[in-house]
Amino acid sequence: MTAESHSETVPIPPRAGVMTFAVIFSLESLVRSLNSTVISLQAYEILGSSQKVSMLATSVSLTVLLTTLFLPALLGRLRRRWAYTLGAALMALSALMLATHTLAGQWLGMFLRNNGAAIFNIALSLYILDNIRRQDLTRAEPIRLSLSTFSWMAGPALGVWLLIHFGPWGAQLAVLASLALLMGAFWYVRLIDRSGALPEGTLQPFRPLANVRRFVEQPRLRLAWLIAFGRSVFWTTFFIYAPILVVEGGLGKGVSGLVISASQALLLAAYFSGAASRLWGIRAVISCSFVLCALASLGAGIAGTGAPYAAITFLLLGSLAASALDGVGGIPFLRSVRHFERQRMTAVYRTFLDFSELIPAFLFSLALMWLPLGSVFIILAAGLLTVGALSWRFLPRSM
Repeated sequence: MTAESHSETVPIPPRAGVMTFAVIFSLESLVRSLNSTVISLQAYEILGSSQKVSMLATSVSLTVLLTTLFLPALLGRLRRRWAYTLGAALMALSALMLATHTLAGQWLGMFLRNNGAAIFNIALSLYILDNIRRQDLTRAEPIRLSLSTFSWMAGPALGVWLLIHFGPWGAQLAVLASLALLMGAFWYVRLIDRSGALPEGTLQPFRPLANVRRFVEQPRLRLAWLIAFGRSVFWTTFFIYAPILVVEGGLGKGVSGLVISASQALLLAAYFSGAASRLWGIRAVISCSFVLCALASLGAGIAGTGAPYAAITFLLLGSLAASALDGVGGIPFLRSVRHFERQRMTAVYRTFLDFSELIPAFLFSLALMWLPLGSVFIILAAGLLTVGALSWRFLPRSM
């Protein structure tokens, strides 16, 4: 049998479906959710003030930004499945560092966790781009986000409960167990490396500054980045400062975990945002969600630590609007990025996660030197309203 005839008999592997990515992303969400609230509470315990927590977050985010921009270059020709596995290894090391409950361990744990999440994000995004058709994104993305709701509903409250009853090691051991479950499922599925490597070997050598310049030259990619940045800023602020607001308001650690879990139950709105976008358009859903999120943040900021229950109510309303954004907020990028630039542009696009942690943390650390904790959410409201206005003005109706 000739090599040519043999190649004709080899079956072409099928594309991974919507539910494949939904399950993988849900397990990945469980890993991150278990210590999402614990990180903020531990940092507050170690440092003793919300302003110092902001300074810690700023230093970590700045370092992560410099590191993750070069991730594709560092990974070289590593296949995505091994890149994803490397991300899991970093998440495991992060859990071990956080379990030490020291300042050095806290910094290293946050740094490793963010880098691991960055690798997860890049690899999974490229898998989705290769396997999900463009016209199916408004159905696929809301399903993926909606299924992850169950992880985020259980994870934060469970992580805080384990922290309270078993100390720092309790929550982090749960993270390690969920990581084992994730990697077992990931390697069982054996997602197909259609492009082969990260980045693809046929692309030009990876040049971060050139990629950033190319990204910035494209208006639709700039707007897609801004939308992703805006929704990520809300969640970053929520996960760091809502637990601190609850504790400073006198409600206790356990309540903070319940608040975070309750907010994630609202991620089910992501499913309905897909239907709404098909009915009214992506632009209307994204813009209106930003405005509602801004108004809720403003209400939470005015209530502050003096009225914690009112602040919690407003923050949960904001979470509902942000969940709608999560369902369709990534579609502008997925529909705008050119096929031959996917790998390079995805590496630049995902920097919205790093900037959403760096810029707010820096601004909030300055504001909290003179202003109460509620000012954080008032500043947040102004930023969200700005992104909503820009989305309405520049997002194409046809998207």
